[in-house]
Parts: sequence; structure tokens; C-alpha cells
Amino acid sequence: MISPSRRLFILAGLFAALTVFGAGMRIPLPHVPLTLQTFFVLLSGHLLGPLYGAASQAAYLLLGLIGLPVFAEGGGLAYVFKPTFGYLLGYPLASFAAGMIVHRGTLRPTALPAASLARLILANLLALFAIFVPGVVYLWWNLNFVLGQTFSFANALKIGFLVFLPGDVIKIGGVILLYRALQPRLAATFTFSPNTPIVKTATPISAKTEPQSD
Repeated sequence: MISPSRRLFILAGLFAALTVFGAGMRIPLPHVPLTLQTFFVLLSGHLLGPLYGAASQAAYLLLGLIGLPVFAEGGGLAYVFKPTFGYLLGYPLASFAAGMIVHRGTLRPTALPAASLARLILANLLALFAIFVPGVVYLWWNLNFVLGQTFSFANALKIGFLVFLPGDVIKIGGVILLYRALQPRLAATFTFSPNTPIVKTATPISAKTEPQSD
């Protein structure tokens, strides 16, 4: 039987692969393409918790930086000079933030908790904040100081954040609907805790009876 910790490692690898898949589903836009990566980033934190969710996205980053073409526009160490690299840096932070809110601050979740709609919305909004803050700042810095363009921060905010809001609202809705549909089913079958106590029952020892003399 697969241990809970090993199961989480496998699921973290699965979500790294799903993020690769999301990078391939993209609509080209100036400077920052629209992809499905964010959907799987948010979902990883919801289902795996903060620690393993962030680990899944850190693994995705590592795969890209060592040269595998898993990012939206390729891979390799040179990708750090791309205007969009700041968004990738936000992926582990976003998954961690979503997991912390959904799992109520538990780093290693023991199960999938039921969560109110307000909690799920808050988790996803904070996760998006964790993606867009480094993403927009890095975009502005890269365009001005690496590519040598004259680009105001307001324009960076417009092309790197505001254009994506409608699509991200739809992604948040999809993540919430999927989590609320999966949680009652998976909560009964998934045990995530690597420290599940084992209760040992002592075998009763029958007392020896000595023969009694008359």
C-alpha cells in the first residue's frame, strides 16, 4: 500500500506535469501570453496543501530551468531574462498561499477540509496576488532595464495584470467548483497524514494456574 507521504510526492509530480500541460494551452498576447498554468497552480495548493503544492510548482520551475521546454516559450537558464519570468517565480508562492488558507495554516494536511465559499475566494485572490506582484514588477523591470524599452509601470500593470483579470476570474470559478465537487468524495478516501498513528493492542496473556494440593 502506498504511504501517505509517497502519495503526496506522486501527486506533486502530477501537478508539475499538469502545469506543463497548462503552459502548452496558450493564447499569444503581447509580452505575456494567456495560459492555463494559473488554473493548475491554484488547484495544486487546494488539493495538496501549502507544502506539497508549492513543491509541485518548484519542481516545475526546476524542470524548466535545467533546460526542458516546459515553459510557455521554452526553457533553460536564459529564461530568467524573459519578461514573464516573474510570474513563474510567483507560482510556488501562489500554491503555498492558497494551501495555507484552504487548509487553515496546516503545512502537511491530514485530509481535504470542507471550506466555505468566502474562504475559497480569499485563497484564490491571495494566490493571484502572489503571482501578479512579482510578475508585474519583473515585467516592468525587464522591459526597461534588460530590453531597454521605455515602459511605465502603469502600462506594465495594464498589459501584465488588467488584461488577464476576466480570464482569471473564470479560472478561479473553475477551481472553486472543482474543489467543492471533489472535496466530499476525496475527503473520505484520501488520508494525507504521514504520521498516522498506529494503535497496537496488547494480546492478553492468560495467567498460568498452578495445581492446587488437596
